[in-house]
Amino acid sequence: MTPQLILAFMLFAFATAGTPGPNNMMLLASGANFGFRRTILHILGISLGLGVMVLAMGFGLGGVFKAWPVLHEILRWAGAAYMLWLAWKIGTARGISDREAGGRPMGFWAAAAFQWVNPKAWAMALGAVTTYAPEGGGVMVVPLLAGLFMLVGAPCSAAWAGFGMALRRFLDRPAILRTFNVTMAVLLVASLYPTLFGGHSPKTPPSDLAQASKPLVFGWRG
Repeated sequence: MTPQLILAFMLFAFATAGTPGPNNMMLLASGANFGFRRTILHILGISLGLGVMVLAMGFGLGGVFKAWPVLHEILRWAGAAYMLWLAWKIGTARGISDREAGGRPMGFWAAAAFQWVNPKAWAMALGAVTTYAPEGGGVMVVPLLAGLFMLVGAPCSAAWAGFGMALRRFLDRPAILRTFNVTMAVLLVASLYPTLFGGHSPKTPPSDLAQASKPLVFGWRG
């Protein structure tokens, strides 16, 4: 990859990882409810999960979805169901939680695994590979893209969690915190719309989805 292409990809990674979406809505809520320190494993899990997803896409997973499009459809709707459950958990959270209060933020492995049912993560990984990994570019291109994605994405995730932590002092009253959590839950549900209804038809093959993934990501309003 040329330096110009690397810079372009880092800008792509910054724009996709830093804009609103399921991960960042959850990090914002976690930072507000649990604080930044308890959200660090969540941040690291997202970073690893996205990096592994880019690797998988670059080394052949996209071909599997091309051969069996129904797998992508199953993942899409399973992810939507899981995100609705997460939205319910956020919306019904009882209050700002200290360790002794019994609340628990999303852990490292759960956050990493969540990327495989996160529609925006799929679009990000597909866009990264199909746009910035030219055919015949060598076996090191995809790992480089995955590493850069993790390098750029982790600070973006940390910023959202930090913003949530900064809101904690304004959420000390139960009614205000409840309103905040319900708002975060609604935004998480809203982030499903582009994938389920606005992004592509259920019969669109993954190869066509990959070609459209770049504008889909930049136009995300989750």
